[in-house]
Amino acid sequence: MLNYIQFKKATISTGVLLFFMTSCSGGGGTKPIDPPVEPVEIIPSNLSLTISIVGADANNPNGDGSGTIQCSASATKAISYGYRFGTGSEITSSTGDIDFTYTDVGTNNYTVSVFAYSSTGNSINTSQDITVTVTPDSFSTLIFSDEFDTDGSPESSKWGYDIGTGSGGWGNNESQYYTSRSDNVIVAGGFLKIIAKKESYLGAEYTSTRMLTMGKFDFTYGRVEVRAKLPAGNGTWPAIWMLGVNFSTVGWPATGEIDIMEHAGNRQGTVQSAMHTPSSFGNTVNHGDQFLSDVSTAFHVYTLEWTSEKMVFAVDGVTHYTYNPSTKNSSTWPYDAPQFLILNVAMGGTFGGAIDPNFTESSMDIDYVRIYQ
Repeated sequence: MLNYIQFKKATISTGVLLFFMTSCSGGGGTKPIDPPVEPVEIIPSNLSLTISIVGADANNPNGDGSGTIQCSASATKAISYGYRFGTGSEITSSTGDIDFTYTDVGTNNYTVSVFAYSSTGNSINTSQDITVTVTPDSFSTLIFSDEFDTDGSPESSKWGYDIGTGSGGWGNNESQYYTSRSDNVIVAGGFLKIIAKKESYLGAEYTSTRMLTMGKFDFTYGRVEVRAKLPAGNGTWPAIWMLGVNFSTVGWPATGEIDIMEHAGNRQGTVQSAMHTPSSFGNTVNHGDQFLSDVSTAFHVYTLEWTSEKMVFAVDGVTHYTYNPSTKNSSTWPYDAPQFLILNVAMGGTFGGAIDPNFTESSMDIDYVRIYQ
């Protein structure tokens, strides 16, 4: 006869065995399907924002009057950042660092917001309120402007034209024939339109316009502002640039070239500024750029500030390149002499690249050109 302890052990063992047999038999059933695994969202954290106002000290707590601030953001698990300076569009930074320049003269309060984005598109944000002083700079006198308010041809007192295909496609294997026809350049509705077209014309497959102030206006040092919307299409190559007035005597690059803005439709959205000098030209190392997603659908203000010390290039107040060589001589700095302004849209060439075979027509629309000293 089993005692009580032996009976309990037997009962437990029998129950475990029956459970095991019942669980394993299943009567031919299938293994349950695991539920789908939900994707894991990555949420950034620990977002910090540091803002330095350039030139701020005990005597000038709101900066040196330049209006420039330097922002630095960091966050755990963030792969990119987006800044908002007021009501403007968001400006992307892959590193979290960005410089911005306010232009409203006086002492004003602003809110700077930054968003940190993860690889899954999740974001967090923070903001800071700052007070910045902007004083009028030395470039306060308007010495040249064209607001393009009168329909028809551009003013002949301000603009001339390069005509034809130039030597070697204007030195860059470009494909267009430059004309001064209204088909390629016209002022309408308050805008200058430089129109690149696909058409057979005097041996070329494309036409466009290259207009310039050579012989009509030039200057040394100042601030250039051009508000423009750029053409779209692979192979388009719009440019806002300058050459020295001694170009015909000393040649290129000794004359010094200043590319305020150039854009290739094959690299849509990337606007570049560059310097061509005897020390670096052609595929120059002296350049900088920034990305604008709406470069062909919205107007932006492209600026150059040219002093005896440096060149500063910006779009909508955001600086993307400063040229300030430590040694300034005829090789690195042929920029102490007058220069004239050029506006054009090229097709193809060494910078524009392959032209879309389906391209028909696109234009660079310019709201105004203003130059201050």
